[in-house]
Amino acid sequence: MDGARATALADRPALAPVAPRDVVTFVVMVIGMFMAILDIQIVASSLAQIQSGLSASPDEVSWVQTSYLIAEVVMIPLSGMLARILSTRVLFSLSAASFTLASAACAFAWDLPSMIVFRSLQGFLGGAMIPLVFSASFILFPLERRPLVTVIIGLVATLAPTLGPTIGGYLTETFDWHALFLVNLLPGVVAAGAGWALIRIDRPNFALLRGFDVPGLVFMALFLGSLQYVLEEGARNDWFEDGSIRAFSALSAVGALAFFWRVLAYRQPIVDLRAFANRNFTIGCLYSFILGVGLYGSIFLLPMFLARARELNALQIGLIMMVTGVAQFLSAPLAAILSRRLDMRVMLALGLALFGVGVWLNAFLTDQSDFWELFLPQAVRGASLMLCFMPINTLALGTLPQDMLKNASGLYNLMRNLGGAIGLAGFNTMIIERFVLHASRLSEHVTLARPDVAALMDRLTARLSELTPGDANLAALKFVMRLTEREATVLTFNDCFAVMALVFLLALLLMPILKKPPLPGGAGN
Repeated sequence: MDGARATALADRPALAPVAPRDVVTFVVMVIGMFMAILDIQIVASSLAQIQSGLSASPDEVSWVQTSYLIAEVVMIPLSGMLARILSTRVLFSLSAASFTLASAACAFAWDLPSMIVFRSLQGFLGGAMIPLVFSASFILFPLERRPLVTVIIGLVATLAPTLGPTIGGYLTETFDWHALFLVNLLPGVVAAGAGWALIRIDRPNFALLRGFDVPGLVFMALFLGSLQYVLEEGARNDWFEDGSIRAFSALSAVGALAFFWRVLAYRQPIVDLRAFANRNFTIGCLYSFILGVGLYGSIFLLPMFLARARELNALQIGLIMMVTGVAQFLSAPLAAILSRRLDMRVMLALGLALFGVGVWLNAFLTDQSDFWELFLPQAVRGASLMLCFMPINTLALGTLPQDMLKNASGLYNLMRNLGGAIGLAGFNTMIIERFVLHASRLSEHVTLARPDVAALMDRLTARLSELTPGDANLAALKFVMRLTEREATVLTFNDCFAVMALVFLLALLLMPILKKPPLPGGAGN
């Protein structure tokens, strides 16, 4: 037995060596990506404090987050062309340095318009760091080394938005909202300086500037920027009942038509769509879209439920949300092991199914759901994220030639962001419409004609008359109305989690048409 084991170990192919410089380069780039993704959600739990500091209205302050997302979603697909022109080294270093400067400017914003401008610059300038890490990982590391590398990227890409509200809530409660942006300064300087000193992946090709597609850039910005605005503001403004939503929808449609015409007609398009000819890349992008729906949707829904139904503060919500992050971290070694032993398609199916189950368990919330009631759903969902991310990343990018990776990485990451944006828009609309429906149905049953309701009102009136002056009957009625609204809120969020679970279970239907990618270690197809 020992001899057979020794023979098997001897026959196993040795791992290709990796230069220490490449490892340090990768770590530096990951730091930049973490900052860029973290800043999407770091303000989520602190908007009230920012609103107060900038003297903005509740509707206006949402632009602190919206402006960042709109700008980032334009830069991500543009990064492929810019990396070919400037090189990975120059683009990453410039992106990290300018992101850091924009972060400092955000900390010193004096009113809402200045904050929106600085947040837009922060999102646009820092957005290039995200896809550059994905393409660099496939260039710097050989096939058999990629499972560990993909685990690290997956942890950062999924942990950063998960931890964003927690870190943001802690910084705001401990210091103030300015710390949300000042926290980027030290890692930003390190990433920019180390990136310039270490990154040696490719060379610039300034000849591409001669045919740079400026009209294509304008059309893409109109298309994606307007689409992001519609998705962010649609539910809040009653969709097409609002004039600005209709106008930006039309602008997005016109921009999309012009953009795709330009991409297909121009000799050197701003975004190369040839990667979509690869079946695995196309399906991988679709799965990236679905992962975005689940990742950003769950981060959006659960904190909102805890704030509205449980009335918890930012720190309490952050502590509950940390379960998902801890589960992601602990499941990473298992995901790396499985990626070497399982067909990536099997691993992805397992991850999708577990994520769907985890979300489905969240579809049975009550007004008493707290840390331990939410522990198992979050743990299952967190563990499944790594089982989803690794195979999706490998399936989408692992079968492409190196000369297509930079551009394809931008498109791949764009799909995850669009999935999050469209998912949030859908869930926002569901929250509004399902709450009205549930509140109406519950109100029909909460009437004094029912003996149990009348008895509850009598008990409340008697108790409140002893505790508070004034009209005790009116106070009791208001209390019952608040109970009804709370139950309608719980039912609404249960509906949203059930729909999200259905999306992930339906995603399993695409598995049979995926082509098997090469396994780490040299296994063939």
